[in-house]
Amino acid sequence: MRPMRLDMAGFTVFREETCVDFTDADFFALVGPTGSGKSTVLDAICFALYGTVPRWGGTRGLANALAPSAVEARVRLVFESAGDRYVATRVVRRDGRGTVKTTNAGLQLMPPGFDVTKLDTGLSPEDLGEVLAGTPAEMEQAVLDAVGLPYEQFTSCVVLPQGQFADFLHAKPATRQQILVNLLGLGVYEKVQKHATERAGKAEARLEEVARMLGGLTDVDDAALAEAESAVTRAHELAGAVAEAVPERDRARTAAREAHAALAALDTELAVLDAVRPPGGVAEVARAVAGARAGVDQAAKAVALAEEREEKLRGELAGAGDESALRLLLKAHADRDRLTGEATAVAATVAGAEAEHEAAVAALAEARAAAERAGTELEAAFRAHEDAKATDQAVSLRTQLTDGACCPVCEQVVPRVPAVPAGSAVARAVAAGKAARAASETARQRVQECDTTARDRERELLRARAQHDQLRGRLAEVDEQLAGAATAEALRHDLAEHARLRTALDEAAGAVRAGRDAARHARGAVGAAEEGLRAAWREFDRVRDGLARFGPPAADRDDVAAAWAGLAGWAGGEAASRRADRAGLVEAVTAAESVVDAVEERIAGIFATAGLPPDDDPVRAATVAVERAEAAHRRLLERREQAAGLREQRAGHERESRVARALAGHLRANNFERWLLAEALDVLVDGASRILRELSGGQYDLVHDKGEFFVVDHHDAGLRRGVRTLSGGETFQASLALALALSEQLAGLSTTAASLESIVLDEGFGTLDAATLDTVAATLESLAARGDRMVGVVTHVPALAERIPVRFEVRKDARSARVERSGL
Repeated sequence: MRPMRLDMAGFTVFREETCVDFTDADFFALVGPTGSGKSTVLDAICFALYGTVPRWGGTRGLANALAPSAVEARVRLVFESAGDRYVATRVVRRDGRGTVKTTNAGLQLMPPGFDVTKLDTGLSPEDLGEVLAGTPAEMEQAVLDAVGLPYEQFTSCVVLPQGQFADFLHAKPATRQQILVNLLGLGVYEKVQKHATERAGKAEARLEEVARMLGGLTDVDDAALAEAESAVTRAHELAGAVAEAVPERDRARTAAREAHAALAALDTELAVLDAVRPPGGVAEVARAVAGARAGVDQAAKAVALAEEREEKLRGELAGAGDESALRLLLKAHADRDRLTGEATAVAATVAGAEAEHEAAVAALAEARAAAERAGTELEAAFRAHEDAKATDQAVSLRTQLTDGACCPVCEQVVPRVPAVPAGSAVARAVAAGKAARAASETARQRVQECDTTARDRERELLRARAQHDQLRGRLAEVDEQLAGAATAEALRHDLAEHARLRTALDEAAGAVRAGRDAARHARGAVGAAEEGLRAAWREFDRVRDGLARFGPPAADRDDVAAAWAGLAGWAGGEAASRRADRAGLVEAVTAAESVVDAVEERIAGIFATAGLPPDDDPVRAATVAVERAEAAHRRLLERREQAAGLREQRAGHERESRVARALAGHLRANNFERWLLAEALDVLVDGASRILRELSGGQYDLVHDKGEFFVVDHHDAGLRRGVRTLSGGETFQASLALALALSEQLAGLSTTAASLESIVLDEGFGTLDAATLDTVAATLESLAARGDRMVGVVTHVPALAERIPVRFEVRKDARSARVERSGL
């Protein structure tokens, strides 16, 4: 499996749409700070294929696929495997109850030559090729068929995530053996064994079928063949006898048909000649035409007289003047009388409005004067109120003075203190002010009322004057229109004369229309009569044309009745001359039919001798007999050939069954598969040991014994130790050596879809010292340089990343992680 392109949206830290294009990235590194989302890229590859991620802990951690606060996550992976290109898609959604589940999963086989760069970036559903799986349940087997590895083995050999880097190293022998079986395609031998067993069963079933068919092929011996050949000979003899008799029968039938045709032709001619009869009423047709034409002439004269009177009345009406103008002048007289009365009434209204307006203006002036007086009284009340306050203050001081004491205000001796008046001057001033204010408000309201009344009367006056001026203008227009016109009585007399002339003209026009209708009816009667005459001549011509082959005499075209009488007489004579020839034709028909009956009896005897029923078409029946005999002969030959072929097939099926059973028996033993697994494990351990020796500076070799892995420590006198006793760094070196060996050694041995076309490492490069890191980098570069597989690493070690030509830098901000490509 080789990834080509990865699209993510809403997946864990990749909230926004992100595309990682691996198309030409044969050797790449995913770099970035810790926690930026580097390993999430590998998670997305695993999730697109298998629907889970190692560090989620199975499908129960499906909610981890959603970015924080996101309700949907989409992942699409385009990859190649065994020369084919696929696209895997998964969609996860959170419903309204908070449940997270996979709502869409699919795998499609893309058509050859599809340009991956033309995929949309919106992760929308597309028709990308043949659908191999359309539901999560279908994805498991479809991905296994395409990739060749189940999930656990994929994460042990192709994408090695953090925390599971040493799974293959520490795996149990049975698990490791199953991984190698899948990688090398050794399961094909079990399939071959099953296929051989099935093939043997099918061969035995076909053998039984051939035997059954042979049992059904009886009566194919030489005696049956001789009988079939004799039947063919008899059929040909029948066909020859029929071929000689049928032409004689056909000639007799032709003679009979010709005799019948001659008799039928004579009878047809007699029927045609006997059918010639003059139609009824042919003599009255000409008289009807003459009467109709006379009626047309009389109607035309009546129309001419009516049209002459109508034209005269039109002239008199035109000389009586324009009726519309007369009516307009009469209406103008009525308008002048009406407008004069309206103008008089409006003048009176104007006078009344002027008087009311003057009264309203006077009332307004009086109200304004009263308002000014009330205002003056209100101002005096205000001044009196101020004086009253001073007075009350002075009175309030008197209560503190005694006769002969010094006044605190004027500092003068007061010989005698005046008496304190009863009541308050301010209270009296306030009462007077309220009364003055009320009077002022009343005066202002009166001014407003009078002003409103005066304005209303002014508007009424203006309307009345405008109406009076309008009426005077219209009256002047009417007077101008009637200048020099006749009186109303004279106009009414002229209009009455117009009405009389128009009534007479309508009566004359009606007479013209009636006359024209009568003339049209008369012409229609002429047309009908003439059509009757033409129909009589057409019928005559039709009948005479039907007699053209008999040579009828010429007709008189001036009298249709005479023409019909002449034709009928001639037809009767012709029919009488033909009836004398009919008896001889009847005798000829009887003789021809006797000859036909004799030949047909001879043909029936030929079929009876051959043991066949008579047939209306003896040639066809004889041909069918020949074909049936020959077909039976051919079927017999075919059955003989079929029997020979079935005997050959029986021998072949017996051989195939024996070979298939023998092959199934050989492959049923497991020694062959165990030998292949042992050889593959030897190749793997040799390659891993060479790499581990370089990584460990010559300290360790890797060996195996009965499926278990051990290291040989050359720094400790060649001590053999189990791989579980290695330290963390040593375990990483051994795991890396196995991973690289899996990619480098076993990929060349595999011929199935499970070939290791890529390897991605996500583990522990930061724990290596500089020398070991250099060795790891050189090993990865050598592996990538071979060009037969993709190599990828996930690291934040700059020294390693700088040596890798293509780098995908993963950065993360508060919103989303993103991937940017750098390098080549």
